[in-house]
Amino acid sequence: MNAINLIESFSEFKDFKNIDRPTMMKVLEEVFKTLLRKKYGTDENFDIIVNPEKGDLEIWRRRMIVEDGAEIEDDNLEIHYTDAIKIEPDFQVGEETFEAVEMVDFGRRAVLAARQTLSSRVLELEKDDIFKKYVDRVGEIIAGEVYQVWKREMLLIDDEGNELILPKIDQIPSDFFKKGDVVRAVVKKVEMRNGNPIIVISRTDPAFLAKLLELEVPEIFDGLIVIKNIVREPGERAKVAVESYDDRIDPVGACVGMKGSRIHGIVRELRNENIDIINYTNNNNLYISRSLSPAKISYMEINEEEKRVSVYLKPDQVSLAIGRGGLNIKLASKLTGYEIDVFRDIKDEEVDIELDEFADEIEGWVLDELKAIGCDTAKAVLALSESELVRRTDLEEETIKDVRKILEAEFEEEEK
Repeated sequence: MNAINLIESFSEFKDFKNIDRPTMMKVLEEVFKTLLRKKYGTDENFDIIVNPEKGDLEIWRRRMIVEDGAEIEDDNLEIHYTDAIKIEPDFQVGEETFEAVEMVDFGRRAVLAARQTLSSRVLELEKDDIFKKYVDRVGEIIAGEVYQVWKREMLLIDDEGNELILPKIDQIPSDFFKKGDVVRAVVKKVEMRNGNPIIVISRTDPAFLAKLLELEVPEIFDGLIVIKNIVREPGERAKVAVESYDDRIDPVGACVGMKGSRIHGIVRELRNENIDIINYTNNNNLYISRSLSPAKISYMEINEEEKRVSVYLKPDQVSLAIGRGGLNIKLASKLTGYEIDVFRDIKDEEVDIELDEFADEIEGWVLDELKAIGCDTAKAVLALSESELVRRTDLEEETIKDVRKILEAEFEEEEK
């Protein structure tokens, strides 16, 4: 066989890094077996020896030696003794000859066709290898360099030259990248489109935050702390429910770190996204209460059938529970799985009345005297003793008594 021609035709295929040796040998054998079947009708009596390191291969044909003059049904399978000893003088009738098949025997067109077939098969194998590799990496963080920025997506290149797609919808709203920037994201999904592997990465997926926490918090990596659930409004706010399997470990404190050392790096990576770390519990009341942090809940009523909860809070806590743009309550609902309705808790509140409401019963100059010392409401006046009011105002004791009597009477009527 002409080794030089063979090396010139096929040696470059040994350089494909993503293809293992057994697979490469199998592909080469398949290509040449196809070539042999086209030329000789069968490949059963051919041995193909592949040397992938050199990009070389040898093909040997086996034929049975028959006596001279005997009828040969297939000259591809049998050979006369006289012809056999031309190959090797020591051959005997009944033995098999081993004869090298030269590349020129196939013809130039067949070799070029085989080379093209091999090239396409190797390309398919590379694509399959990339697909399988990244399917196993779904949910992992990967870094890529920005190669091209389009309106709806970005093209990144990883360390091995593979293409990664970062859609606009999977970018944090405040993200801004230019060509050459290194971007970290999580592998969201991998799919084949028209025979090509498409690797989609994301910076908005909850899995990205989960992996960042795993990298920053050794207790999560070791399995001592488990992330039960994550909900995000990318770039704005996130809530993470964590649970510890070791009573000695505070899961919230471990995730935040000393003076926020562990969480700060994650917040910067996520463009200053506020991250609430919540201690998970099976107690729904407590879990819902924690999810609405920093608001403090007075009490709640849970409807398990409709997965709905009515939460009652003091008026000054309502805005905290709802959050800017309703973000806090929205994330709390997603985290707990309950539809949360917020109500003001006013039934236990002490009702107070502005002093101006008593203008028909108390003279204006008296009201002004009281307001001058900071008593703008009825409760504020009643909270001070008569002697204190006399001392701090220019009002007479009798006037003070009359005012207190009017104010007390009003509250007695309210209670009735």
